[in-house]
Amino acid sequence: MEYIYSAMVLYSAGKDITEDGIKAVLTAAGVDADAAKIKALVASLEGVNIEEAIASAAVAAPAAAAAPAAAGAAAAAPAAAAAEPEEETVSEEEAAAGL
Repeated sequence: MEYIYSAMVLYSAGKDITEDGIKAVLTAAGVDADAAKIKALVASLEGVNIEEAIASAAVAAPAAAAAPAAAGAAAAAPAAAAAEPEEETVSEEEAAAGL
């Protein structure tokens, strides 16, 4: 994750995302930088519009988090319904008989 974060720091600062830039950020943070990981990250970000990627991730994250929560709630509802004992239905006349 620190490699991705270093690229985001460079992007936020308005700097080019280069191998030297990522290495400098990681070194400043006290991370032992792996040259192969840095090279792979820079290559994978080539041609990527980071602003669009951040915007789409911000939209997708709440939707992705809501889906499992909704599924979990739906699964819990039948279990809760099964745990409750069934109530007997009483007609109005039977209910009024004791009055």
